[in-house]
Amino acid sequence: MSRAKRAKTRVGELNEQRWSVVSERGREAAGLTYVEAAGLVRQLLGEKVHGTCVITDEAAARLNGSASKAGGNGNNTAATPAKKTRARRKARGDADAGS
Repeated sequence: MSRAKRAKTRVGELNEQRWSVVSERGREAAGLTYVEAAGLVRQLLGEKVHGTCVITDEAAARLNGSASKAGGNGNNTAATPAKKTRARRKARGDADAGS
């Protein structure tokens, strides 16, 4: 595969709604584009939430499943659909993000 084609593929993946944000509290949001996820990370850092990172939804699902089986602390719960929608809106800077 050519270098240009590989770069284009990577950029395409960043625009797909397949990214999750996780923190010390667990999964904060899922189904985001990478830009939306990065915006949410910035917001969470401003709120002093630690341990934030962006990973694929697939990887986040595995983390949540393995934590409960391995005796995790129980904080690794997936965000509800309403929380995901609010997080997406906040990451995009929509005025009607709500609380």
